[in-house]
Amino acid sequence: MIKNTSFFFLLCIVPLLISCNNENKHSIDKKADELMSQMTLEEKVGQMTQITLDAIGNGDSFFESKVPFEFNTARLRKAIVEYKVGSVLNTTNNYALTPTKWNSIIQTIQQEAEKTRLKIPVIYGIDAIHGSNYAEGATLFPHEITLAASFNPENVYNMANVSAYETRACGIPWNFSPILDLGADPRFSRQYEGFGEDPYLLTVMGEQAIKGYEGMTDSISHPTKLASCLKHFLGYSVPVSGKDRTPAFIPNHILREYHLPQFKAAIDAGSESVMINSGLINGISVHASHDIITKLLKEELGFEGVVVSDWMDIINLQERDKIAIDNKEAIKLAINAGIDMSMVPYDYVNFCDDLITLVKNGEVKESRINDAVRRILKMKIKLGLFENPVTNITNYPNYGSEKFAKLAYNAAADAITLLKNNDNILPLKKNIKVLVTGPNANSMRTLNGGWSYSWQGDKVERFAGRYNTIFEAIQHKIGAGNVNFIPGVSYIETGRYFEEEENQFQQALNAAKKADIVILCLGENTYTEKPGDLNDLNLSSLQSKLATEIGKLGKPVVLVLNEGRPRCISGIEPLMSAVIQTYLPGNYGGDALADILFGDVNPSGRLPYTYPAYPNSIVNYYHKFSEEQKPSEGAYKYESDYNPQYYFGFGLSYTTFKYSNLKLSTQTLKGDKALDISVDITNTGARSGKESVLLFSSDLVASISPDVKRLRRFTKIHLEPNETKTVRFSITSKDLAFVNTDNSWVTEPGQFDLQIADLKAKFTYTK
Repeated sequence: MIKNTSFFFLLCIVPLLISCNNENKHSIDKKADELMSQMTLEEKVGQMTQITLDAIGNGDSFFESKVPFEFNTARLRKAIVEYKVGSVLNTTNNYALTPTKWNSIIQTIQQEAEKTRLKIPVIYGIDAIHGSNYAEGATLFPHEITLAASFNPENVYNMANVSAYETRACGIPWNFSPILDLGADPRFSRQYEGFGEDPYLLTVMGEQAIKGYEGMTDSISHPTKLASCLKHFLGYSVPVSGKDRTPAFIPNHILREYHLPQFKAAIDAGSESVMINSGLINGISVHASHDIITKLLKEELGFEGVVVSDWMDIINLQERDKIAIDNKEAIKLAINAGIDMSMVPYDYVNFCDDLITLVKNGEVKESRINDAVRRILKMKIKLGLFENPVTNITNYPNYGSEKFAKLAYNAAADAITLLKNNDNILPLKKNIKVLVTGPNANSMRTLNGGWSYSWQGDKVERFAGRYNTIFEAIQHKIGAGNVNFIPGVSYIETGRYFEEEENQFQQALNAAKKADIVILCLGENTYTEKPGDLNDLNLSSLQSKLATEIGKLGKPVVLVLNEGRPRCISGIEPLMSAVIQTYLPGNYGGDALADILFGDVNPSGRLPYTYPAYPNSIVNYYHKFSEEQKPSEGAYKYESDYNPQYYFGFGLSYTTFKYSNLKLSTQTLKGDKALDISVDITNTGARSGKESVLLFSSDLVASISPDVKRLRRFTKIHLEPNETKTVRFSITSKDLAFVNTDNSWVTEPGQFDLQIADLKAKFTYTK
């Protein structure tokens, strides 16, 4: 009876919700059209213009403001009142501000907008990608790659939910996040910003990010929610060189199968805006691609939100890509391709004047301008900016709270991944003598990575002093008298990002001889975007030297990796007793790691990417050709191409899990029916622990050489010792589909394997 009542309630309420949404959409459309009917061309073009904050600050030029930031009233008035600029972004002078200062900045900008004829509020945007990372005192979570390693979507939702709350507390309603680029190339400097190398993992995590930022329903007008922005549409993260903003070559069917699904899912989840790929695909500048921006994104995917350029990327069509003879032609190409808002970000005068001229000359249709402006106005209306253009920190009592801190800690503890544990050396006892060494051992900067209080993360220490580094967290865990810290190698604070020097190198070796165990903290210094490009994926020579010399001493060594991408360690890994990957775990990463090292937390993270053993052997887990193929001629053993240090989804625990009773609901999947899968997991060890259960499928024969396997479902469970749980998944033929060379999704009849852990089962698909 209860079920029937619930069902009846749903029958009543769902049409009501649809009706309310339709009515709200009609109201938003009507208000946007009413505004549009009153706007001049100049006002419309102003709405399409986005400038950086420094362009309207006091300073010798608008490229850099004085400290502390103050507005240049003449520049502010010229931009907002005279040129009707509709959007501002970024922080000033590359560092975090207090929420009170942010409130003052946004208030001043909106007061200037009130002086314009139509009083259209300005929309402010920021890169708050792992917390409100340009706000002092905000809660910084682990980066997306770390959250992906938790294989727990709840951590992504929590990060986005807290980020929305604390960013809105600063008065900022638009966040350039989540990053949904496929992290398929570990050389790429921005791999840490995304959710790993698997499209399905990105899809699930991306959907949770949208729900956290924008609400479970279309509710961005709520003062604790904001507009999200998907980055970077499309195919940004796999340049041939592995270096940021360099050309990529991606066949269309590959682009659609591996790079598109996560964006489609996030658009379907309601994301309000999309940022475009800064690079080139197959020789075509994406910012000038009508096929990608208009035909694919707006028409095929039905995206109704705002399409914004990336930093200076319309200008780059002329200055870098050389496909435009001047700025005016670059603007023409980009706006006609479908860009709605230009992140100028400095010389807005030329952008506005040139675009107005292009429209008057008929080179850009006013209908294209109207489409862009309507999208921008609708986002502002949906955000409630016309009613409440500025939110204030006084209304956000949970800003920087212990409640939020606990969520950030949980995310880090859930993600840190144990990769090696010879002779169960971990967890450690708390009454031992420990040497903590390495350049990442006593650094909050490296725990947080880039996009932390400043663009390159170089100002972290100024803002994060109250949190614990790895060394400090271990001190708190077992007592200062049991822990010694000597760096051995340190990062040099210069304008270059990868310089290192020996720092008490011999002293570190001498101390290692006296310690019971060495915790060796290696990895990377902070970097973001282009400055993070590298020429060698190997761990640096000085760090490798430190690891080698300490490893030769015969002491047990725990290698702690703290890095935004996997740096090759095959030369030193055999010398290590244990290996732990922390990724970029944020302000609470040191605490979470210490709890794992000493057994208060059982590690449960898994790699969200393939960890390569060699720089010249970069192969994703869904590569072609099965490892089971063993041709007689050794030169043609394709499995030698897939020889990772650690494979995708790998991660150890302090307990053991046994998988059994893999069952399928049918041996023959027909048409659009569902296939139900169940498996039993038992904790056979002595500790409670979490286990990520991953379901893979393999298409055994296909018209395009099939991937070895693909992730189709995952979940994370908690088991007490001797406890057994049954995990159930359900898939359909759509989950087995691939994109053929006609760019169509197809599921071909034939045999498939399903795999969970070491268990496999076959079934046949028929139409």
